[in-house]
Amino acid sequence: MAKRIAVMGIIVENRESAEPLNALLTEYGEFIIGRMGVPYKEKGVHIVSIAIDAPQDTIAALAGKVGNLKGVSCKTAYSNVVSDD
Repeated sequence: MAKRIAVMGIIVENRESAEPLNALLTEYGEFIIGRMGVPYKEKGVHIVSIAIDAPQDTIAALAGKVGNLKGVSCKTAYSNVVSDD
């Protein structure tokens, strides 16, 4: 199945959603290239970026699950790089 490289931008406004978010990221860990989290204490949010290399359906499924968490928003940007590995 063709794989794509993408970046997910995640903003966590509800601290209670951090644990379910981490569980999802662990579940999809085999596809995650890298992850960066930045707490923005002055605004009370946490910003997470995820680099992922996976089939498009897998990326969309993760983004949907993340976006359904309470107080969490997620946007995904796809690259034009497609591979069959």
